[in-house]
Amino acid sequence: MTALSILENRAVASAAPPEVLTSTLGGQEYGIDILAVQEIRRYEAPTRIANAASHLLGIVNLRGVIVPIVDLRRSMGLPAEHGASTVTVIVNVGARTVGLVVDEVSDVVTLDPEQIQPRPSLGNGASADFIVGFATVAGAEGPRMLLLLDLEALLRDF
Repeated sequence: MTALSILENRAVASAAPPEVLTSTLGGQEYGIDILAVQEIRRYEAPTRIANAASHLLGIVNLRGVIVPIVDLRRSMGLPAEHGASTVTVIVNVGARTVGLVVDEVSDVVTLDPEQIQPRPSLGNGASADFIVGFATVAGAEGPRMLLLLDLEALLRDF
């Protein structure tokens, strides 16, 4: 391992959250910093907003707070699908509260720094700035890979 990759791994490990809520989108598992999660709610269709971006499904009134609802499937270029296990994860990012629609959530995982790897360069055509890195965790059917989300970067243009 080169000195640069050692420094890069340390930087990613320190930037990645130590505990993540695992969620699924299109068969891939993602990790959301557990400290950003306010609550998990059953999916309810939000009130649409005219001329909004396709990934902005609308807004909901959450105990007196108007919360925008973002479909992560659409944000990541996947087709929109809502099933029985679809949920909305309410997160706090900076001073904003946002609902993220995901296919399902499964568990909370504690990550050790050695489980976390930096995101490789994906070339000029791919934009994955919202991925901090990858983590390999043990699963019932063998190791599984989590893509660790950077919510600030994911919701930057929102």
